[in-house]
Amino acid sequence: MTHPSAPPHNALKRSWIRDGMLFVLILAAAKLIIHCYYNNRYDFFRDEFDYLACARHLAWGYVDQPPLLPFLTRLSLATLGDSLRAIRFLPALAMSATVVLTAMIARELGGRAAALVLAACAIAVAPIFLVDATLLLTNDLEPLLWTGCAYFAILAIKRNQPRYWLWFGVVAGLGMEEKYSIAVFGFAIVIGLLLTEQRRALFNKWIWLGGLAAFLIFLPNLLWNIHYDWPFVQLMHNIKADGRDILLSPFQYFWQQWILTQPIAAPIWIAGVCAFLSWRPLRPYRFLGWSYLVSFAVFVILHGKNYYLAPIYPMLFAAGAVLFEHGVDRPRWSWLKYAVPTLIVAGGIWAAPLVMPVVPIEHLEAFLDKFPIKVPRSEHSHERAALPQHFADQFGWHEIVAAVNEAWQRVPPEERADCGIFAQDYGQAGAIDWFGPKYGLPASLSGHQTWYLWGPRNYTGNCLIVLDDSRANLERIYNSVELVTRSADNRYALERNIPVYLCRDPKKPNWMQTDWWRLKKWR
Repeated sequence: MTHPSAPPHNALKRSWIRDGMLFVLILAAAKLIIHCYYNNRYDFFRDEFDYLACARHLAWGYVDQPPLLPFLTRLSLATLGDSLRAIRFLPALAMSATVVLTAMIARELGGRAAALVLAACAIAVAPIFLVDATLLLTNDLEPLLWTGCAYFAILAIKRNQPRYWLWFGVVAGLGMEEKYSIAVFGFAIVIGLLLTEQRRALFNKWIWLGGLAAFLIFLPNLLWNIHYDWPFVQLMHNIKADGRDILLSPFQYFWQQWILTQPIAAPIWIAGVCAFLSWRPLRPYRFLGWSYLVSFAVFVILHGKNYYLAPIYPMLFAAGAVLFEHGVDRPRWSWLKYAVPTLIVAGGIWAAPLVMPVVPIEHLEAFLDKFPIKVPRSEHSHERAALPQHFADQFGWHEIVAAVNEAWQRVPPEERADCGIFAQDYGQAGAIDWFGPKYGLPASLSGHQTWYLWGPRNYTGNCLIVLDDSRANLERIYNSVELVTRSADNRYALERNIPVYLCRDPKKPNWMQTDWWRLKKWR
């Protein structure tokens, strides 16, 4: 029986359609389908090999990441299989969910259909979020988790129910188990609360319980880091010391935010920052505006990569869309409610080949050369590649593994039990682990990132296949060093013509067991 005070079912249905959520759900579903269709056009990305390898070695932490993504990848492999589409279903699903959650924030901020549709469209086609839905990366879940934190913070203030701060803490804790950069957002939220009238929330028990929940969820990884002497801190220190990343000025950093979120749509999130900071209807949420300014400042000061700030934009697009809807809510401007989302989607489709595997690879280089916008490079090593790194690092891996197999065939069967394969980085090592079994290759060895913690296993080092090193270095260790081959050239790949050596007769027997610590490479 229907409760007397409940609205009729038809009224609920009309309201659902009228407030734009039905369109948002259709858009999110369409985005998921499109990504699932295109996500197997090229090949595995370098970092994906890392996550796939970690998924096979579940732990409470890894040198370069917390444990959540490898755990979810393990579940994905068990349930969906190991095809490229299956592996990339998780990021596609997470970004479609972010589209819906962004619209939900817009609705909580007072937005109606036009605001919900505009916010959802901006997120759906933003270049950085197209990348996040295309490759399995630690960045993929960040927008959903950061936006989830913002959503519960808004609910806590709007509904005057501090219990929502507990859920804020739960999501933040999961975020810390996914990528540590959410700590910057949490810090920025606290600063924002201190600078606004919402500082009273800091005196409520629920926000402290939320903090406790975040800490307890993060605790296993914290203990893992303590046990291994803070691997991630060492990694970040070494990266900074090496000068690997391209450093950006505050203006360059801001400009690249503009590009990553799409130039046509960027004014919407900028309006969102202004709305949070100064628009009276959103005054209760001013702390979110301050959280953007603080987060921006922290990443600029720490020389964070341009995409580190990306997860904060969904809440800003939501606020900007609400302000936009309010500004055009008059008859002579109403056409903009349809024109602006259409223009943003058109711009996103136009720019999609920059970040998605839409263009056939044989035409991609010529297409990118003619395209008026160039994809920013975040590391100096990427500047030499013919393609942007997110494309270039999807090529060359089969050639590397085939070259390793050529060296493996030189090893007599009786020597293979003690002949390891040593790679210089997790891309090479992960490719060997993923593609190698079809050749009968053993699991790889490496001193790079978490491979170092997995150790030399039972290998003595008396026979070793080594990738991407110099003869001079290897001859310091071995009396016999043979250059077997180089990986076949793949002009699209970042790693090309990789030398493969077969090394025998070490100058120090069993050196790998005693000197493994010398191979540590956390950078």
